[in-house]
Amino acid sequence: MSRHSASTRSPPETKRETVTETLHGVEVTDPYRWLEADDEAVAEWVDEQNAHVDAALDDGIRDRLRPRFEDLVEVADYGPITVREGRYFATVREPGADHARLVVRDAADGDDRVVVDPNAWAANRGGEGPPRSMAWYVPAHDGERVAVGVTEGGDENYDVRVLSVPDPEADESTEDEASEADSESDASEADSESDASSGYGAGVEEVAVLPERGRVNAGSFAWDADCEGFVYVATGGAADGAQMDKEVRRFRFAGGAADETVLLEHDDQHVWPRVTVDSDSGLLAVAFSEMVGGTEWYVHVDGDLRPVLTDTDAETSVRFHDGTAFVSTDHDAPRRRLLACSVERFREGDLSFEECREVISEGEGILQSAVPTADSLLVHRQRDAHSRLSVHDRDGTHRRDVSLPEYCSVTWLSAARDAPEAYFGVTGFDRPPAVQGLDLTVGSGDDAGVNDADADESGAADADASEAAAPTEIDSVDLSVPDDLVVEQRFVDSTDGAEVPVFVCYREDVDVDGPRPTQLYGYGGFRNSVTPSFGRFRLPFLADGGAFAAVCARGGYEYGEPWHEAGMLAEKQHTFDDFVAAGEALCASGLTDSDRLAVAGGSNGGLSVGAVVTQRPDLWAAARCAVPLLDMLRFHRFLLGESWTTEYGHPEDPEAFEYLRAYSPYHNVDPDATHPPVYFTTAASDTRVHPSHARKMTARLQSEADGGPFLLRTKPETGHGVGKPASMVVDEQTDSWAFCYEQLGIEVGDDAE
Repeated sequence: MSRHSASTRSPPETKRETVTETLHGVEVTDPYRWLEADDEAVAEWVDEQNAHVDAALDDGIRDRLRPRFEDLVEVADYGPITVREGRYFATVREPGADHARLVVRDAADGDDRVVVDPNAWAANRGGEGPPRSMAWYVPAHDGERVAVGVTEGGDENYDVRVLSVPDPEADESTEDEASEADSESDASEADSESDASSGYGAGVEEVAVLPERGRVNAGSFAWDADCEGFVYVATGGAADGAQMDKEVRRFRFAGGAADETVLLEHDDQHVWPRVTVDSDSGLLAVAFSEMVGGTEWYVHVDGDLRPVLTDTDAETSVRFHDGTAFVSTDHDAPRRRLLACSVERFREGDLSFEECREVISEGEGILQSAVPTADSLLVHRQRDAHSRLSVHDRDGTHRRDVSLPEYCSVTWLSAARDAPEAYFGVTGFDRPPAVQGLDLTVGSGDDAGVNDADADESGAADADASEAAAPTEIDSVDLSVPDDLVVEQRFVDSTDGAEVPVFVCYREDVDVDGPRPTQLYGYGGFRNSVTPSFGRFRLPFLADGGAFAAVCARGGYEYGEPWHEAGMLAEKQHTFDDFVAAGEALCASGLTDSDRLAVAGGSNGGLSVGAVVTQRPDLWAAARCAVPLLDMLRFHRFLLGESWTTEYGHPEDPEAFEYLRAYSPYHNVDPDATHPPVYFTTAASDTRVHPSHARKMTARLQSEADGGPFLLRTKPETGHGVGKPASMVVDEQTDSWAFCYEQLGIEVGDDAE
């Protein structure tokens, strides 16, 4: 048994049907290949595993944690602000609601007018069919229409619904009457049309419905300049294995729903198209980007694709504004820089990076984004994995910095196209998410001061901190942060001389007998950086004496493309080395020890957890492994897996096979080692990572490994993480943290303070 497990209940028995293959001259056995199916036998096995979880978890811990978690969702959440011609779009989840509503305002801090309320859809009120959620929205340039992506069961295959946006004079009483009528209707008899329309606000009309357009999302949708149509990337569905069959389509309203044309087809499984449209000239630009490789840009002119920036391994994004194409790229700049040229020159094609003028040069921090306005650029950098903002003239001249808290993350940026106003989200380990507004006229005069700790990046000298532009808080999550919460950034030594950042937070004034129970979180892949974030469900854990740590493992983008490349393909082991180095350093510092240290991660981070649990089972007291990749010899055969071979390598390549087999968690379970308890979670409707990874790993650990318990929770009617209702999130967090509390020996306190 594990060091802290109180459960002696045996898991369900899993039949073995061993399949043996010879791959590149190596014999590989797989006793649980049958769990890759989605048939009745697997469904019964999943039900048995869910029942095992319910029996294994401590009901007393769950019962004491649940009210605390329920209180934590009884506050409003606020999404990004998007400005279109004096209309301010945002998402707001009201206290206690399951889903956020899409609202529009006449000012950033104005009153909400509801556009879409998913909570009112019949399927979310007990009606027939899986729950629905609104995952994304894109307003038209004139703000008079908005497209929203609707999914069933969180499977990331979206219907696109185009809605009219109500005027300020829309009769609010109409909305009240509609809401009352909806509440009295028989939800179970609602068809798909009434199910959708019941959640629309006063004066909102459904202009068009494009059902089952696959994985179309906000990044693959762009309105035409005249707002009478749009371009988007459609894919096939997961059920028929066609998610990576892609088409760029144009839809026009003039001819009704049938007026839709295919501009191009694309079947390269490793490349994903993105689209953007210049709202002034109407120029359509199409990017073809590998999941983790370079980006090639084309323009669609006279029915053909004209190459613009091609034959390059650089990762590049383009934003059009007021006659200028702003090009953010890591070409000759691993930490990225911002270039620019005229839209006319971009349209001509065959553009080289050398022809563009440099607007923001490469600095020590990573250039994350630059948002242009009429006369400014708002620039976001991350240095040592936390954020800095600065305001520049459009030619790149530094104007001043924006005042930000220490160790924070800027989570999104937006700006009015023709007005000197910008908006951004900010959060941190000790800072609930907030929506901030910024007046860009501040510091625009000749006497503008500067305050840039990175003088090499801004070209400016230091000045008094009072010169920094101060944002205004518009909305924030109303959760208090304890005064004694400590947030630190440490650097630990890992393999090949890498110094790896690790964030640590804990409550200083909470008495703990001995080392603190600690959870180490990480990801380490696909250029995704781990930055300061607020976790509301961590608050009880911190109040009860726990510590939370986050490792910026190689494979992410914390130090640009070199950091990413140091944790991909044949170098992937570095990612796991960094997790282990962080865990060992936390123990060596006295903060915790291996009897009180848990490791956690999801998706690619779940792969990291699986790898470090099998490589260093002695280091961890528990592990939480969510929607993971774990069979690295067959990941490419399911869902989006083939597209990830650019990150991991291809199992059909002999060289890649060798290093994949060396760390593949499913193939490296050591029956002679004592493994820590592991709590796996997956989702029946996951259209990214197939649930078979978690199924097969759970079965192998339960059958072959010493230690445990090894638990698998499979959630129905949800996917990889998109669109989960708040009530489901509370359920998941309650179970997951109850597992952690039991395995780390934590006594549940009375409240989260």
